[in-house]
Amino acid sequence: MQTMFRYNWIIREQWYKWCEDVPYEELIRRRTGGVGGILHTLFHVVDVEWSWIRIIQGKTDFQESFDNYNTIEKIRQLDRVFRPEVEEFVNAWNESLEARPFVDVRPDGRIETFAWGEVARHVSAHHIHHMGQLSVWAREIGKQPVSANLIGKGLIRIDN
Repeated sequence: MQTMFRYNWIIREQWYKWCEDVPYEELIRRRTGGVGGILHTLFHVVDVEWSWIRIIQGKTDFQESFDNYNTIEKIRQLDRVFRPEVEEFVNAWNESLEARPFVDVRPDGRIETFAWGEVARHVSAHHIHHMGQLSVWAREIGKQPVSANLIGKGLIRIDN
């Protein structure tokens, strides 16, 4: 699991850099699919990653609006604030956490139980899903998207 989170962080940093060369109007333009536009999607993945990791541990959730984080620099700053806590959680991951139960009370009152391992993998898959949406939108505005290639990023060391 640590590999996938580190991969997601590398890709997210590359998207932040990619955004530097895109007009602000394109970054905030409402797009089909996803949660809105490019910046809103980046805000969303940072928020969701941190929120889920906190929620399964019984900590409070983040309740901020995109309106307060509607520039690439503000999103980067939010990520710099949130990531150390997520990284600490991910680096401490071990097999004993895989099936630890998380009881979730849904907004409609339903109660559902998930394994921590399931939630952690959902967070990783959620990030990847939204990076795919960014890739489509990048092509719509005529820009090459960030490569989603995991190979060659030095995430897994080869034993010699």
